[in-house]
Amino acid sequence: MAQKQKLELTWIGKEKRARLEPRVLIEDTARSYHARQRVSDKDIFDNRLIFGDNLLALKALEQEFAGKVKCVFIDPPYNTGSAFTHFDDGLEHSIWLSLMRDRLELIRQLLSDNGLLWIAIDDHEAHYLKVLCDEVFGRDNFLADVIWEKADSPRSDAAYFSSRHDHVFVFCKNLGMTTINRLTVGDIPTHYNKKDVKGNVYYLKPLRAMGADGHREKRPSMYFPIYAPDGTAVYPQNQDGSDSRWQWGAEKIEKESERIEFVRTKNGWSVYFRIYFEESSGRL
Repeated sequence: MAQKQKLELTWIGKEKRARLEPRVLIEDTARSYHARQRVSDKDIFDNRLIFGDNLLALKALEQEFAGKVKCVFIDPPYNTGSAFTHFDDGLEHSIWLSLMRDRLELIRQLLSDNGLLWIAIDDHEAHYLKVLCDEVFGRDNFLADVIWEKADSPRSDAAYFSSRHDHVFVFCKNLGMTTINRLTVGDIPTHYNKKDVKGNVYYLKPLRAMGADGHREKRPSMYFPIYAPDGTAVYPQNQDGSDSRWQWGAEKIEKESERIEFVRTKNGWSVYFRIYFEESSGRL
């Protein structure tokens, strides 16, 4: 029977792996600092700053913290030749991939089932790193390529393109157990300009599909009449008179009828649905 193949990134020396023995962290008391007293019973005294090779540091943390770490952020060498004093930046490409693979595998061991890994990287290795992480974490556990702006003005000395952003890849260990907190919202945005009988604020959005989706043939089953308060049959129509379609199906419209709102215009009835402000859920 032929061996089942899988999609993977290959490079010279991929089969070679570092042989790591268990490591122990030794506290340097001369550099240790602790508060003189606790302020509350919830004070945390277990912060650690580790000096040394990060592969050995990860191995040393494995015994105590495997499966317990909620979040890891790493800023690995970008492998661009702009070397730092204590980093082997600018390594031959295959060596860089091997170094990253060994560390990613240990990080995955440390992460809890709902843990996240964030990796800062630039264009030179980003796409290889993405495929490597897919192999270590599983492609389904990739959450996002977060773009962060590293410069606020163009570089006139750039040879071809003046790059203004780098990447932050976000991977989870187990997609089914991953949640992302939402941003809390302070003041209610001004476009929430209506209020229902219970005092809940909302704004209105047209129920008919618009733009590229605003065509009857896109979803023929979403073209049907909705009856206004006076019994008038209202169909989804574009401003040019062509047939559009509703964003909701008939079943959802019936189930959430309290969110449907009719507005009379000079051209007849328009159908909207309410979007409520939910302070507790926050913003993505």
